[in-house]
Amino acid sequence: MFLLSKPGEGLVRQFISAQHALPFSYSEVGATKNGAVPGYTIDHNRIKLGQGEETYQRAISAIRGWKQFDLGWVSIVPGNTPVEVGSTVAIQAKTFGFWSLSACRIVYVIDEGEPVRKFGFAYGTLPDHVECGEERFTIEWQQSTDNSVWYDIYAFSHPQHPLVKLGRPIARSLQKQFARESLARMLNVARAAV
Repeated sequence: MFLLSKPGEGLVRQFISAQHALPFSYSEVGATKNGAVPGYTIDHNRIKLGQGEETYQRAISAIRGWKQFDLGWVSIVPGNTPVEVGSTVAIQAKTFGFWSLSACRIVYVIDEGEPVRKFGFAYGTLPDHVECGEERFTIEWQQSTDNSVWYDIYAFSHPQHPLVKLGRPIARSLQKQFARESLARMLNVARAAV
């Protein structure tokens, strides 16, 4: 959904309510668990956040609070949505003077122990989203090797909205900008108490 002004809470609630029960807009639901998906553009970005349990816990808290989206031009609404399977959110973005809402639903949550501790989730696109595909956000703690903590984003997608199809190079540029800024945001959050 493209808009000329920032959507209010009521419009966001209506938008999410209309998308909540709809099926995903792609058939490969959950495929970010297994790697590359033919026919889609693959994006994989990661950054070392630091070391140790304190960094790991700060990063998990940030993911639970959707802080990887607090970028100024993009955010998750509502921002207090719990990270659990079935939660539906909207990505709210302002680009080139226009606002957009794109609907996603959480497909799965990751909470693993040995040998690498991991926490995260993946969400998939719903019919009213500018793209089609799935994106996974993971915090990894290499506890048994070098104690490093990493933030990892893995996604597969292709344009869904006609305007995005026409402006594919611009859309790809925005996806890359999001990844860069999300990595930087999480690095800042992880180092905030250092």
